[in-house]
Amino acid sequence: MAEFRLPKNSRITVGKTWPRPEGATNVRKFRVYRWNPDDGKAPRVDTYFVDLDTCGPMILDALIKIKNEIDPTLTFRRSCREGICGSCAMMIDGINTLACIYGIDEVKGDVTIYPLPHMPVVKDLIPDLTHFYAQHASIMPWLETKTNAPAKEWRQSIEDRKKLDGLYECVMCASCSTACPSYWWNGDRYLGPAALLHAYRWIIDSRDEATGERLDDLEDPFKLYRCHTIMNCAKTCPKGLNPAKAIQNIKKMLVDRMV
Repeated sequence: MAEFRLPKNSRITVGKTWPRPEGATNVRKFRVYRWNPDDGKAPRVDTYFVDLDTCGPMILDALIKIKNEIDPTLTFRRSCREGICGSCAMMIDGINTLACIYGIDEVKGDVTIYPLPHMPVVKDLIPDLTHFYAQHASIMPWLETKTNAPAKEWRQSIEDRKKLDGLYECVMCASCSTACPSYWWNGDRYLGPAALLHAYRWIIDSRDEATGERLDDLEDPFKLYRCHTIMNCAKTCPKGLNPAKAIQNIKKMLVDRMV
């Protein structure tokens, strides 16, 4: 493989190449995006060599090893390590996914790691998700009821509960929204795949009593209709969900209620 080179006019520069671990025979090269807003320098790509014989199998294991043993300044989010919290979402080998459940052996050749695309970067591999979370909050991600609360719980049939499968599993990692061209172009007004999938989850919840209000709020040229069913969201979702299908179901509900 040819040696990695960045274009001369690139805003990202070639960073430091850290030494290979002595005596290691099973080594993989990791090229990691680095940017510190406090040092006044341009973003760069640093190169690290990881001994896979002393490293766990996942990309997150390698990042933790790099931080613990090679470069303590490397910054990234992580928590559960089980694909549940969504914290460690990043672009790995050109794919938006969760580092904790993406295996090193799934990448052929050198491993390239960048933060989620088209998002402001706080530092290194940490994107600023402030706007993303605000959009999620705007769809009222909670059970909205008008009748008096029951003595014990809001009951739901097994059939109605099954309608939520493929929706509630979303971990809000933002992999889908940051893979969506419509979100890149209209992220200020288009809610994006993640928020709309959550919106549909509450719209079809048989216990919710604000379906009309939820649909009214989404009937907007930008909030909903910027989706062009490109399907990047479904392709990249690390949980195997299909936000595009949820968005199309919302559109269908809006059409049906006009008939």
